[in-house]
Amino acid sequence: MDKVDLNNLSRMLEPIPSAVRREPVNAPQNAFGQALLRSINDVNQRHQEAEQAVEALSTGANRDLHQTMIALEKANISFRLLMQVRNKIISAYQEIMRMQI
Repeated sequence: MDKVDLNNLSRMLEPIPSAVRREPVNAPQNAFGQALLRSINDVNQRHQEAEQAVEALSTGANRDLHQTMIALEKANISFRLLMQVRNKIISAYQEIMRMQI
């Protein structure tokens, strides 16, 4: 798996300080941001678990190849799902930007 720094993604989703905000944040926007942040953290956790499983297998601490492969596939699938969600968000943003007022 490629090394991906998901912490940078989660930092981008942190709330903007109130001095910089131009509009008040209402509950649905905040809830979406929090759900997205939880998803990014979950993907990051699965990625770290997969790395630990590979390390344990390579050092001989764990001899269960099946569990290691399952951890790797979970990390891969969750990352691919996150990328598809990102692609849909970007696509929706681009569609909104193309709208004429």
